[in-house]
Amino acid sequence: MSGGRSELPRLLTAAEQAAPVEAVDIVAEDLRRRFRARKVSFLIVDLTGKAVARLSTVGAAEGGREAERIPLSGSVYEKVIRTQRLYQEAADQGQRVIVPVTNRGDAIGLLELLLSAAPGEDVLDEIGGAAHVLAYIVIANGRFTDLYTWGKRSRPPTLAAEIQYQLLPSSLTCEAAQFTLCGSLEPSEDLSGDTFDYTLDRDALHLSVTDPMGHDIDAALAATVLVSALRGARRAGAGLAEQAHLADQALADHGHGHATGQLMRINLHTGRAQLVNAGHPWPLRMRDGTAETITCEVDHPFGLSVRVPHPYRVQDIDLRPHDRLLMLTDGMLEHHGEKIDVPALLERTRDLHPREAALTLTSAILDAAGGQLDDDATVMCLDWHGPQETQRHFSSGADTRQASATRTK
Repeated sequence: MSGGRSELPRLLTAAEQAAPVEAVDIVAEDLRRRFRARKVSFLIVDLTGKAVARLSTVGAAEGGREAERIPLSGSVYEKVIRTQRLYQEAADQGQRVIVPVTNRGDAIGLLELLLSAAPGEDVLDEIGGAAHVLAYIVIANGRFTDLYTWGKRSRPPTLAAEIQYQLLPSSLTCEAAQFTLCGSLEPSEDLSGDTFDYTLDRDALHLSVTDPMGHDIDAALAATVLVSALRGARRAGAGLAEQAHLADQALADHGHGHATGQLMRINLHTGRAQLVNAGHPWPLRMRDGTAETITCEVDHPFGLSVRVPHPYRVQDIDLRPHDRLLMLTDGMLEHHGEKIDVPALLERTRDLHPREAALTLTSAILDAAGGQLDDDATVMCLDWHGPQETQRHFSSGADTRQASATRTK
């Protein structure tokens, strides 16, 4: 019934030769045929992280593609995404198997199969391998089709929201040997332009969180100028102070008001962390289970250089292995955020993967606001493993207490 791991290169080749919108169906049909599955589905995680959409179904009686959206809360799908463990249970006349589709901690979705008989370890192993291949297929084909972007959205975005989403990194989560990080943005009713960004190069991890003034399209346009200026400066090799200066100048030159922001650079070889704070809320650090505010010098917001001519200061931040760092916007602290004890919540979520911790934090603000925020609530959660790490240990993107994906029933 199984051709072994040797089938995976053939499967990847077949998917690459298919049209981008059909690649996932190629994988699903292949699994249905090889394992005599009665049904194979790919479910993609919604942009909110609170639902999944069933994008592909092969083997169902009605056939074709479905747009079914399923809330995650309390479901087995939530359990698989949170733990990143293969799930198996007896189902009507067969066995149900659900496998996480994840790449570098980015929980893309789930692969669900309904098998006619209980699978052996070799079959489960190959299904897991197919899910790993599927993650790469979705990432690669996302460059050519809107299918996966559509699947991630529970409702059509406004123009401002479309702009804001495009400014976020293509993957909200990233894992490497030295760190694990994830960002989460809970938008307000009238978008406030919050963004977060990161990039990884040979020697350093770069992070930023920004918050322009204003709402809706004005905030989205200001965020576009700000993020583009920061990325352009960073990609040109500018240091933190120069990045901040160019972003400040760009906002001032184009008349888009001002914005607060925080830039950070962490040397992957030494662990040295440096920060520029442009009028932004201080970050939090959790060490040995205790969260505290990192007090630092605060320079003027971006866009005010004409009125406040002062160079941006680069400061060293004490960052040690096993620390958890939280960068956030004022929407997490003001308005409805005042009802939430963020340091206490950070401590209570210390055993969660940064992906789950970040979502828990922003969801808490949304719940406190009764589902309608006055300001965007944004966080970026970083676990620093240390420069001594040279190989990734959490390839599954699971709970920080788990070193690999395991199976549960």
